[in-house]
Amino acid sequence: MNVSSSIAFTMDPAGPAFRDAFGAFLVGHALLDPAAIERATRAASMSRERFDHVLLKLGILSDADLTNALAGFLDLPVATAHDAPQDPVRAEALPASFVLGNRVLPLRFDGEALVVAVVDPLDSLPRQSLRFVHDGPIALAVISERDFSVAAQRLYAGSAAERPGSRANEDLSEGDLQRLKDLASEAPIIKLVERILGEAVEMGASDIYVEPHGDRVTIRYRVDGLLRLAQEAPADVRAALLSRIKILANLNIAERRMPQDGRLKLFIRGHDIDFRIATIPTLEGESITLRVLDRSRVNLDFESLGFTPSQIKAITELSTCANGVILVTGPTGSGKTTTLYTMLKALNRVQSKIFTVEDPIEYQLKGISQVQVQEVIGLDFPMVLRSILRHHPDMIMIGEIRDQDTARIAVQAALTGHLVLSTLHTNSAAETITRLVDMGLEHFLLGSTVRAVIAQRLVRRLCDRCAGPNPNAAALEGFIRDRAPRVAVGAARLRTATGCPACAGVGFQGQVCVAEIMPVGEALRDAIMARRSGPDLDRIARQEGVFSLLEDGASKVWDGTTTMEEVLRVTGEYGDLT
Repeated sequence: MNVSSSIAFTMDPAGPAFRDAFGAFLVGHALLDPAAIERATRAASMSRERFDHVLLKLGILSDADLTNALAGFLDLPVATAHDAPQDPVRAEALPASFVLGNRVLPLRFDGEALVVAVVDPLDSLPRQSLRFVHDGPIALAVISERDFSVAAQRLYAGSAAERPGSRANEDLSEGDLQRLKDLASEAPIIKLVERILGEAVEMGASDIYVEPHGDRVTIRYRVDGLLRLAQEAPADVRAALLSRIKILANLNIAERRMPQDGRLKLFIRGHDIDFRIATIPTLEGESITLRVLDRSRVNLDFESLGFTPSQIKAITELSTCANGVILVTGPTGSGKTTTLYTMLKALNRVQSKIFTVEDPIEYQLKGISQVQVQEVIGLDFPMVLRSILRHHPDMIMIGEIRDQDTARIAVQAALTGHLVLSTLHTNSAAETITRLVDMGLEHFLLGSTVRAVIAQRLVRRLCDRCAGPNPNAAALEGFIRDRAPRVAVGAARLRTATGCPACAGVGFQGQVCVAEIMPVGEALRDAIMARRSGPDLDRIARQEGVFSLLEDGASKVWDGTTTMEEVLRVTGEYGDLT
């Protein structure tokens, strides 16, 4: 049963009355089912947190859905970043420190009433504070955390006074650790970091970049392989912001001259999220990169990753090899590790003993012995591999072949009856052989042990909700028939990016794999033994029926999965599409 908004405002948001009333509202309006309400109620009772906060933390409701639900429950309008004024309203009475610290955004005057958007409409303190600076009536609207951040950053970015964590623009000395810790522990800084991490997870970002630029700190997210500007913070919060991230990752907050690496795990939007943190000193200050590892978004299934049925069949057959080396190649962020994990998941059975050697371990797999490399104590790839071979494994996955020692041990393991899976940074499947030769491995060893090379890239997948017919379809079809005639089979479904709210207006949502799978058969083995060049190996692979990266990408353009511009971008190929 719903309650009137006047009664709702008098409720204790942490009490059972609000919980029961708001839960009944959500069920009554078909926003949640009773089972979800019961789950959140138990969690709220155990944690003693507010019911609405628990709904958000468990991922039962998104930030936007919770904003709309609270607005409906309290009979208040919803405001967005587009409703924000061009200039701050009542800036002399409501400075940036008040707006940012209390998450209230003055929007406009409606007659004598001051219209204010609030992130937390159940927090009575900001409402009471507003009455001290405005004698007339106050009209409330509800705004999401994300929209508030966007609007407040645009309106108050130029005001350096009383920023959260600024402490009157104090210049922090290297040795003032306590002051750094105090600044990093201030509520606005804690909320800022939580908002950055939460928004990145919600957007499906793979990386977060916190970068100093003189008079500001830039926060950017890498979403579907491309960077997006998230927000900019004033330079006077930089020390507190970076220190807060370092504290979470157990890094030395006083060390700014040397790179540092760390990890942290947080419960965000209902899931455990791992972050890998790397710091590096730059000309304008310390820069931090956070790699987002969200296991809930990873589907270890070849079809979901974008592999075609024929490619899945080829990988399945390769995985049954009793011994040898299978390599997955590509640049950083091309999905190599995910492909290896998917192979391991398919191979994982009670009859097989599987070891992995990783730096770091990105995802935990049940039934598989995973070893974390720790070079600080001398536990590097070669040492771990030598130790693993004494445990009689059936399969070994090496996170990355980085040097000659690791490559040689991998080959020796293959020669002694083990199946070895690993990754390497090369541009194509054929180049992998020449790269291993450059690392000091003999041709006859490679010809005897390498079973296949999988080169891959990730392209953005067109948003199914808004992708439309490609207006340049005739020219594009001619381009594909000219450059990749083997994939121009059946009717073409050429589409283009449009943009809609579901994909944040970019026209793409998610990524799909473009792959070149090169099994090393008799012809390629003989060519490797004969010390043939990379281009010769590539030519032989095409004669053996191997699709190139461009051809596999073109096939995904042909069936409407992505665009040719995306394929050319990630493969490094060129062509006139007009």
